Amino acid sequence: MRKDGKKAPANTRASSRRTVPARPSRRLLLGCYIVADPKGCHGKPTFRGTRIMVADVLEMVASGMAWEAIIEEWNGHINDDAITEAVGLARDL
Repeated sequence: MRKDGKKAPANTRASSRRTVPARPSRRLLLGCYIVADPKGCHGKPTFRGTRIMVADVLEMVASGMAWEAIIEEWNGHINDDAITEAVGLARDL
């Protein structure tokens, strides 16, 4: 609000600007198979070299799907060791 009691035009009010916390700008290695890269999948954990989100695979594991079926579902782009690492990281959280 200006000194004369009138509102300033919306595009000139600097006080309405909020600062947004910066995302990490670097790739974060969460294990041998899992990374979080802000340039891919909005920084959500994925399996290295793919755009397969760890959360999707964990949902499949939680639903009781056999690991062999999960690997086949993702055309072999992940393996048993990658799923083991994902489950271990989820357990530790």
